[in-house]
Amino acid sequence: MLASRIRAMGAPHWLALFGLILAGWVALWLMSVPAEMRELSRIYGADFWRALCLATPDISGFPRLFLMWSLMAAAMMLPTALPAFATYEDLGHSSEIRFGMLILGYLTIWLGFAALAAGAQIGFMRLGLLDGLGTSRSAAFSAFLLALAGGYQFSKLKDACLSKCRMPLTFFMQHWDEGPYRNGMRLGAVCLGCCWALMLLGFVGGVMSLGFMGLATLIMVLEKLPDIGRYVSAPLGVVLLASAPVVLLAGM
Repeated sequence: MLASRIRAMGAPHWLALFGLILAGWVALWLMSVPAEMRELSRIYGADFWRALCLATPDISGFPRLFLMWSLMAAAMMLPTALPAFATYEDLGHSSEIRFGMLILGYLTIWLGFAALAAGAQIGFMRLGLLDGLGTSRSAAFSAFLLALAGGYQFSKLKDACLSKCRMPLTFFMQHWDEGPYRNGMRLGAVCLGCCWALMLLGFVGGVMSLGFMGLATLIMVLEKLPDIGRYVSAPLGVVLLASAPVVLLAGM
């Protein structure tokens, strides 16, 4: 079974998906290249990518922020859905499943999130809560986001979304007749329900911090695993809730 799955993931559509994820992380790395590394910036065009992060609090900054959040969503969220994508392919092994439409439907939801996040970032910048790189300038705002994410870990909505992500076989069988694009959108919607609050913690840890993005991606991957996730969600919520007053007091 494992050998057949490894061979299947060598198929062109899987290689294209892995290539998309890799390209997203490379772009995010280029965005995070320190300004001091001028030579590297010139060689790999990192100056262009870093410019995407330097937002202005007006409508002209929206396209750059939208592209930045879209890259973050693709790089961070696609890996969390790989088991679900594999399950969908297994279900349709005897028919043409249009794998690309499944991915497109999934990304449609996250592109919508990227648009909302970009708009929110501009709004927070206008209020003076974020700096030009999207990092919190307010201890109270950081504490609020940590408390929000921590409390959401214990919500019924989060639990309902996680249960669907952890059982993709049952989830897809319920909606199989709707086709790959709508199934992809449904999967994207429940993944959004699982992860939106954790994604917004980028405003606390640094929107362009590779360390934050890597850690957040790992946590979201583990949360969606049926055997491991239940041991991650509640402790994570406790840690986030406990961090909120610490951050608030430290910033006062």
